[in-house]
Amino acid sequence: MELARMDLEAMEEKLKGMLTEKRYRHSIGVMETAVEMAEIFGVDVEKAQLAGLLHDCAKDIDKNKRIPLCKELGVLLDPVKKEQRGLIHADLGAKMLETEFGILDVEIIDAVKYHTLGRERMTDLEKILYLADIIEPNRTPFEGIEELRALCKTNLDCAMLFALERTIEYIQHRHKKLHSQTLQAQQYFLEICKEKVTG
Repeated sequence: MELARMDLEAMEEKLKGMLTEKRYRHSIGVMETAVEMAEIFGVDVEKAQLAGLLHDCAKDIDKNKRIPLCKELGVLLDPVKKEQRGLIHADLGAKMLETEFGILDVEIIDAVKYHTLGRERMTDLEKILYLADIIEPNRTPFEGIEELRALCKTNLDCAMLFALERTIEYIQHRHKKLHSQTLQAQQYFLEICKEKVTG
């Protein structure tokens, strides 16, 4: 089944015009990392490639234009996202996969939609994109990144727990409001990893 109406090269060219050079380089890094992880965990490589490439397609849209664009495209936003407009790019980007790139595959769209906040019961593709976004080679190193990179090759669920806990610490350190979706995801993966240890 064809996943998109554009070929990869055309998407890369279009994306290059939508992002800063640094953001585009990050997107290529995420794409390559997501493909490597998909190969390890038996996930559809083409879906991982497209999700990785396009996950930040809405990231460089002016923050003041994001809410009006969401209204125009029918993207619903909760109060936390309206307040912290940096979170909007995931929902908006998921919609733009369809409107700008002709991608209708729900698994790819959901991977982009949840790559910032995570959620309970994530698919393996969603986990891979969330994690690839954090560990790709162009990322500024942080404490624990090598441990996380190692986990990303062996255990997606425990890698998610590790990544979510670091994300929560980071948000709290910056005195920003935590989205309930991220906290729910952390609790979900905590239970799964506990079961793996005790089971």
